[in-house]
Amino acid sequence: MVDIDGFLTPERIVLGLRCASKRQLFQELADAASGITGIDAAVILAALNQREKLGTTGIGEGIAIPHARVKDLAQLVGLFARMAVPVDYDALDDAPVDLVFLLLAPEEANNAQLKALARIARLLRDPEICARLRTEQDPAQVYELLTGRRAGGTA
Repeated sequence: MVDIDGFLTPERIVLGLRCASKRQLFQELADAASGITGIDAAVILAALNQREKLGTTGIGEGIAIPHARVKDLAQLVGLFARMAVPVDYDALDDAPVDLVFLLLAPEEANNAQLKALARIARLLRDPEICARLRTEQDPAQVYELLTGRRAGGTA
């Protein structure tokens, strides 16, 4: 099993992200991921947009898991964002999205990416966890909800 704390850190929790559109959201995610990985934001943005052309990563219930494989990325990278105002995302249920979990993977990380996506999707299918993710104001508590581990420590 892939543990979320293997690719998500407390510093990668963004609460109250403001974006007017899915396009702007992807740009903000690419910019943040660039700062984490050192990979050009344009490369990350292109990878996200290319993946999205295959089908929406908005899975419904206000949740999106944008993901892509990125050239020259060394390891899985995650970032969680809660939108200040839900954004239209072309999700499967046409509902706007307010919970976004970005996952970037190295080009050759097929198995690890699929396991990580499954783990994230399983977690975000829990209505109780999502309700808490929507109301919690402390990023450390959000990290603990997502990983089962305290920020800076263990469970």
